[in-house]
Amino acid sequence: MRMGTVRVRNGQRGSGAAGQSSGNPGQSSATQTEMSDLISQVPLLPRGPAAPLPLLDERTSRGAKFIGLPVSSVLNTPASTGMDFWSINPYVGCEFGCMYCYARDTHRWTMERRGSGAAGQRDLSPEEAFEKEILVKTDVAQVLARTLNPAKLAGHSLVIGTATDPYQPAERQFRLTRQILEVLLSYHGLSIEIITKSSLVTRDLDLLRALSARNEVTVNISLATADARLARLLELRSPVPAARLRALRRLIEGGVYAGLLVAPIIPGVTDDWPGLARLMETAKEAGARYVVGSALRLGPAARHRFLPFLTREFPALAERYRRHYADKDYVSQQYQDALTRRLRLLKQTYGFPIDENMRRRQLEGREPRHRSSAPVQQPVLL
Repeated sequence: MRMGTVRVRNGQRGSGAAGQSSGNPGQSSATQTEMSDLISQVPLLPRGPAAPLPLLDERTSRGAKFIGLPVSSVLNTPASTGMDFWSINPYVGCEFGCMYCYARDTHRWTMERRGSGAAGQRDLSPEEAFEKEILVKTDVAQVLARTLNPAKLAGHSLVIGTATDPYQPAERQFRLTRQILEVLLSYHGLSIEIITKSSLVTRDLDLLRALSARNEVTVNISLATADARLARLLELRSPVPAARLRALRRLIEGGVYAGLLVAPIIPGVTDDWPGLARLMETAKEAGARYVVGSALRLGPAARHRFLPFLTREFPALAERYRRHYADKDYVSQQYQDALTRRLRLLKQTYGFPIDENMRRRQLEGREPRHRSSAPVQQPVLL
């Protein structure tokens, strides 16, 4: 079928004067009617705001609301994230409130895509909404069971908890991460990774052991510093370092392959030799199988919260950060090389594998493009 210029007016098809046919002169009137009906059925703009999302629960003592989020897909592909693994996040938003979190905009994006407000939504900034209005993907396990095709993973890992912590406080009630693990029990030969700051991960030790019998399972306990005071500044409501280290020990003793993810390493704040050495020492005492670390990624969403925090708590660093991260999200290659050398020497000192990435991929930050043979030096944020 060949058509001329089409103009839509009040749901009708026409060209030139209103009501004049613009199709092929030989086209039947029935076909013209069908085309007009088709055009009128396709909305070019949203019809209106979607229905409010349901309020599932509220914790007034900590100012948190839990809001149901229906989903039709839950797996993020490497192509969509730019990372070398697949990922899944059972929640949008996170109560832990880490100052450096790069995922703060995910809440805003989700609500904008829906074009709707949450049930009982307050007048919060996107940064506050990310921490206070947790979106709960109540049917995440069912959707995963329908859509997971191991062949499509093509040797890539499936990582749980890349944007929000899968064992944040909401998990105690909604148990979505546990449901995901239960779905994965029916598969074998997968590479499954978990990233968490929470000791709640030990609740699922039984599932993690069962999964490990049929799949390659790695649990990454995320810890930026062993200093409890500094950790409270950086990660407002996250479990204290000692609790995370106890969880790491329990996982190792329970037969789960686990280690320490030192991320982010914050230039000028947590990158000093004594601080990193203390992390390595405590990880060794807990039985960690590996330690990996990466420098701070400071994207647009993170800097809105982190730069004012620096101005308040580390004013001497604030302007240097603004200059250094002005037009990029990552540290310089010079800094990354120096940090890599420092971490390598510390791993050698405490008996950790030098290149754990042979088994698993580094999950935050970038892999260094090359390794320098220069002696270890103090990393400097330029």
